[in-house]
Amino acid sequence: MQIPSESTTVEWKLSLSQINEIVNTISAFSNTEGGRVFVGISREGKTIGVQIGKGTLEKLTNQISQQTDPKVHPRITVKKIQNKEIILVNVKESSDHLILAFGRPYKRVGRSTIRMSKDEYERLILEKHKEKLQFDRQICEGASFEDIDKKKVNWYLGKREEIRRIEKPKDMPYEELLMNVGAARKVNKIIPTNAGILFFGKYPKRFFIQSQLRVVKFKGKKVTHPVVDRLDSANTLWKMIEDAEEFIRKNIRLLSFRTERSFMREDKFEYPIKALREAIINALIHRDYRETADTRVFIFDDRIEIINPGTFPKDVTPDNPIHKAVNPVLCSLMYDIGFIEKYGSGIYMMNELCKKWEIRKPRYELHPIETKIIFESRIKEFGLVEIEERVLKGLNERQRKAMEYIKKKGSISNKEYCNISNVSAATAKRELQNLVKKKTFKTIGAGSSLRYMIR
Repeated sequence: MQIPSESTTVEWKLSLSQINEIVNTISAFSNTEGGRVFVGISREGKTIGVQIGKGTLEKLTNQISQQTDPKVHPRITVKKIQNKEIILVNVKESSDHLILAFGRPYKRVGRSTIRMSKDEYERLILEKHKEKLQFDRQICEGASFEDIDKKKVNWYLGKREEIRRIEKPKDMPYEELLMNVGAARKVNKIIPTNAGILFFGKYPKRFFIQSQLRVVKFKGKKVTHPVVDRLDSANTLWKMIEDAEEFIRKNIRLLSFRTERSFMREDKFEYPIKALREAIINALIHRDYRETADTRVFIFDDRIEIINPGTFPKDVTPDNPIHKAVNPVLCSLMYDIGFIEKYGSGIYMMNELCKKWEIRKPRYELHPIETKIIFESRIKEFGLVEIEERVLKGLNERQRKAMEYIKKKGSISNKEYCNISNVSAATAKRELQNLVKKKTFKTIGAGSSLRYMIR
C-alpha cells in the first residue's frame, strides 16, 4: 500500500500518543468531506509503524467514541507497509457536519485541522433544525387573535377564490382556518404565527419593527443626494407591495416614442413595473426577519436598488435560482393571492422582462448579511433623457424616427439619418441642425465624425 500525501482528506500521525489530535481530526473529517488518518507515519512521510497489542484497537475505538459527540464509530484497520504495521482510521462525512471533539467543533481546511467559529457552528445547527426554527412558522410572542384583522382575512379568502378557485370554507371555525394556512398554531392555546401577523395583522410593526418597507426617491445617483419623495410603509406584506408599486409609478420616468410599426405613440415606463414588483415581493418574503434592518427600495436617476436583509439559501444563486423558500408560509400565502406564480421562476421572469424592455438584466450584489438587486436605467445606458410630449411636438416623422434610432444606438450621423429617412444629405443636415437649435439634440465630434445625441 502506498501512503497518500496529506490533504483535505488525509492526515498523518506519528503515534497513538497523539490521541487528542487524532480525535480532533476525526471531528474535522466528519464535518468536511470525510477522510483517513494514518497512524505510524512521521511528519516527513516516513513509515515508522506502531506497536499494536491485544487491546490497542479496542482502546482506540473507545477513546474516539467517548470523546466525540455525537459518537463516531470509524472503521479501524491495520495495514502492513515496509514490514511495519500502521493503523488506518477511515472516517465518513457526517450528514449534518455537527460532530464535536472534546466538546468543540472542527473542520478541515487544506492539510490543517482548525476549530470552527461559534457563528459557523451556530449556522450549521440552524440549518439542521431550520424547519422547526423557520421564522414564519413560529408563534408570534405576545400576539393574540385580537391582533388579527378579520377584514384582511376575508380579503385573502376572496382573492384566493378569485385567483386559485378555492372556495371560501363554510362553517369552519376562524381559528382552524388560520391554522390550516399556517397563520396560527396551537401551543396550549391557538396563537397567531409570525406569518399570520405579517400577512393579516392589524399593525405588524408593533411586533416586528424591522418589517416595514422604506422606499426613497433621490435626486441624483447617491444616497447622500437630496430626497425628493419617500414612503415608509408599515402595513401587512401584500399592502406594502401595492403601496410600493404606486409610489414607483409616480417616481420613475415615462418614456414616449413613436414606433416604427405604426404612427401611434408608445409610452413605456423607464423600468418594467412587473419586474420591480417581483423583486420587491422576493425581498419581503425571502428576507431574514431575525435581522433588525428593514427592506429598502432606493430610486436613483440611473438605477433602482432593492435591498433586503439576508442572503440566498445554500446552493441557491442568481444563476441557479432553484426554489428553496426561506419563509415557506409567506410564499404560500402570496401564491394563494396571485402575487407569485410558479415557484422559482421569478428571476427568469425578471430577466426576460428586462430584455424585452431593452435594459440590462438585473445584477446582484451579495453580502453576508444582505442582498441587493440593481435595475439599471436605459437612460444611463444610452444617454437618453426623458422624452415628453412637449419635446415631440413640432417634429416631423423623420425627426421622431431619428429619436427612436438614438434610443437603440446612442447617437446618429448625417449619413445614418439619410439612410433611415430616405432624404438628401442637405435635408438631413438641415433637419438635424433644427433639432440642435431647439436644444433637443446636441453634437459631438466634427467633420466626418460629427454625430448627434439627445441633449
